[in-house]
Amino acid sequence: MAIRKIGTTEFEQEVLGAARPVAVDFMADWCGYCRRLSPALERAAQKVGQAAEVVQVDIDEGGELARRYRVDTIPTLILFAGGKETARVVNPPSQAAVESWLRENGVAFG
Repeated sequence: MAIRKIGTTEFEQEVLGAARPVAVDFMADWCGYCRRLSPALERAAQKVGQAAEVVQVDIDEGGELARRYRVDTIPTLILFAGGKETARVVNPPSQAAVESWLRENGVAFG
């Protein structure tokens, strides 16, 4: 299952209004590191299953969101729960690092 890209219009409902935690990957298609990390995020999202959602926001299309959440470096992952930012990580080096970050911040793996 591919991670979906969402925009500003979907963000309110799908991230801030979500019943479960949502990890948002702020990225850009031109970012080489973002492209390299993407398969690791896909695998981590599959492992998380229904415990959390993982979505992407392209900063070129969702620049207002990137500014609102002060995303200065990509990729930046921000975890939201209950409509609030609960954790963030910048440039995670691996799938293991992403999974560890999710676990440390209360996301159970299925």
